[in-house]
Order: sequence, then C-alpha cells, then structure tokens
Amino acid sequence: MNGLKTTIFAITALVVTVGFLWFTNRSVAPKKATFEDVVAEARTGGYQLIDYKKLKQVYDQNPKGLLLVDTRQEWEYRTGHIKGALNFPMEPTWLSRWKNKGALEKFLGPDKNRFLVFF
Repeated sequence: MNGLKTTIFAITALVVTVGFLWFTNRSVAPKKATFEDVVAEARTGGYQLIDYKKLKQVYDQNPKGLLLVDTRQEWEYRTGHIKGALNFPMEPTWLSRWKNKGALEKFLGPDKNRFLVFF
C-alpha cells in the first residue's frame, strides 16, 4: 500500500510540475487587435483617441506641453521616430502594462499637466 501512495504522489507531482512549466513558459503573443478593440480599450481605460490632424494642432499650439511616447521596441525606435518622441518599449498586453506600471510612472515624471500621446 505504501508503494501505491508513493507512485500516486510521484505522478501527481510530475503532472503539477509539467503543468506549471507549460503555463509559465507559454507564449503571451497578443491576438490581432481590431480598431473596435482599440476603441473599447480607450473607453475602458478612460483615455481618448486622436488622429494625426488633432495631434498636429496640439503640437503647433504648444509643443513644450506635449509628451510623445513611442511604445515600439528600441530597435524600431532607432530606425526612425517622430522628432522629440521618447521611447518606452511596451508590448500591447495588459500584463506588460501591469508589469511596467511603476517604471512608466517614473518615466512620465511628476508633471501631470502635459498632453500625453502614446503611439
């Protein structure tokens, strides 16, 4: 009877270990987002979407009051970016936003009156 308990325990431990390793090492690639997904996320997150015309208008009126944040990977940023934009690489997933929350707050700084644009 003792051997049966040991075997069951060993199999259970193996299944739990394999399941844990699979879950923690699986790809977290996001699904292809549609524009409707973007609009829904903006509504949920409490921010607004603007087009390039509105961005140009804000930039022309007060370029110093505008902070452009390029969220592409660093190598993409280095290949070309909007003049004055700062790079803060971030994957478009909730997990990435959650993991980078503290770093993003530090990156943005204490000035809460700037017009922030993430792209």
